[in-house]
Amino acid sequence: MSETLVIQDLYIYPIKSLGGIRLTEARVEERGFEHDRRWMLIDESGKFMSQRAFPQMALLRVAIAEDFLLVHHLSRPDEVIQIPFAAEGAEVSSVTVWDDEMSARLVDEQIDQWFSDILNQKVRLVKMPISTQRKVDPRYAVNEESVSFADGMPYLLIGQNSLENLNSRLEYPVPMNRFRPNIVFSGGEAFAEDSWKKIQVGEVNFQVVKPCARCVMTTVDQKTAIKSSEPLKTLTEFRKVGTKVMFGQNMVALSSGVIKVGNAIKLV
Repeated sequence: MSETLVIQDLYIYPIKSLGGIRLTEARVEERGFEHDRRWMLIDESGKFMSQRAFPQMALLRVAIAEDFLLVHHLSRPDEVIQIPFAAEGAEVSSVTVWDDEMSARLVDEQIDQWFSDILNQKVRLVKMPISTQRKVDPRYAVNEESVSFADGMPYLLIGQNSLENLNSRLEYPVPMNRFRPNIVFSGGEAFAEDSWKKIQVGEVNFQVVKPCARCVMTTVDQKTAIKSSEPLKTLTEFRKVGTKVMFGQNMVALSSGVIKVGNAIKLV
């Protein structure tokens, strides 16, 4: 009898490259979990900002209240800013995420100033309106899906045993937050997800479309914002495919609904 595969953790990252939030249940939408990467910080040219160039972004933590986000810096836990879900300014900005250019709405100048002061860099917060359709790379899309401000794909799946395998090779183990998954599952062999094609969680179906190529962002400690060479150095030794280092699998959703921690994963 095969080992049971179970959803262990669910995560969203409402503001791209800021801290994640663990959920007990999540609503599956075409462009990603509800609220996942629907906001983003941009520089003066409209380019997305990330921990790759600004590792201190890791220290900005995000929480969800009833109808707004709460953000604070780890060094200033009492200084919290609220970002209402409905806050969406009239001004439209053209923004870029890698090779994609799209329209986004500026949220609020006072919020921009708060982030600029914290990061010591002039930034603006934008929100992706429903009207913006940023299409998934057609090589991997199933039904011409759209995606949020995520790097390229709506969902990232990683097995806990895959992380355990990696950590067994490291001098200092790393937590799963280095890899920013949406879905973490328990059970199965390490890297079992590499061979999956379709999965069903509750009433929701996902298509596994491509391995996730990893970058220097995995080397940023999410508690200190300090960069090191690991775990990327070790991953390069046994997870390199061509010129890329793979860890985790990208997915698109074939249907919508709610999935929960504890749900079984069925291979379809």
